[in-house]
Amino acid sequence: MGWVAGPRLVSAVANAGALGILASATMTPERLRAAVREVRSRTEAPFGVNLRADAGDARERVRIMIDEGVRVASFALAPSKDLMAELKDAGVLVFPSVGARRHAEKVAAWGADAVVVQGGEGGGHTGDVATTVLLPQVVDAVDIPVVAAGGFCDGRGLVAALAYGAAGVAMGTRFLLTAESTVPDAVKARYLAATVKDITVTTRVDGLPHRMLRTDLVTDLERSGPLRSLLRAARHASAFRRTSGTSWPGLIRDGLAMRHDKHLTWSQLLLAANTPMMLKSALVDGDPDRGLMASGQVAALIADLPTCAELITRTIREATQTHESLHKGPFTP
Repeated sequence: MGWVAGPRLVSAVANAGALGILASATMTPERLRAAVREVRSRTEAPFGVNLRADAGDARERVRIMIDEGVRVASFALAPSKDLMAELKDAGVLVFPSVGARRHAEKVAAWGADAVVVQGGEGGGHTGDVATTVLLPQVVDAVDIPVVAAGGFCDGRGLVAALAYGAAGVAMGTRFLLTAESTVPDAVKARYLAATVKDITVTTRVDGLPHRMLRTDLVTDLERSGPLRSLLRAARHASAFRRTSGTSWPGLIRDGLAMRHDKHLTWSQLLLAANTPMMLKSALVDGDPDRGLMASGQVAALIADLPTCAELITRTIREATQTHESLHKGPFTP
């Protein structure tokens, strides 16, 4: 949700009664502090911040969160044990995201307060195990609340997740397609028009499986040779350095950490610079033909752009109706 989950969307979600999570990976530390303060000016409800655990300035960002009184720290990758302890000592709840049971078991043993489990249906970087298989595995393996992600957009999905033992659901693509989302209207229209066949997974963006809408750009990436791909990635690395405020040494340190954690080749490491800048081209600049549109498969089920309040109210109403209908069904004792 980088470039998408900014102060306007996060505060709208929080005011509607759900937990908004501010995406900080595409922000400088100074912009993160300003964004946190902007969310707080818009809502009195709790909210969280998502961090890249492998970023060289992760500890600086943690200190900003603690200083500003953020209640929840969300991580796309498991944070270090020491970083988690620092957050917990400050009273911050820690919600790592995982894509495998063993990762959930590890962070639970380190003291995570809850875990977000994303199945293969989810948008962006994802695994190959479906939520319906991964979720019950994790629920059975840990004793902390489990939040289900990947494939959810309505009340029926919420009831299904609860039936598997989850404490709730996390929705990315569904909130990207709301009235308060800052994604340009033309790009939202492309999402709304997508069918299941229009949503694909490719490794040609940054060397890792990435779920997104299939566009001419994605097809071009998959046809590009190694040299062309690396030249494009080098340009994006330079652009991302300027946008994020990261120094070249810092970018290299982050890259080395990513290479070690994800076992990337040097070519894949350079390709990683593609992701944030290509996402920005579509989700901020409004040019889907030059950018990437990360998307969960659930986009094929979404047909409208409600406000966050309308979406959450509708989701709860649908869940209540679904639950009541089950009690009237053939399995009722």
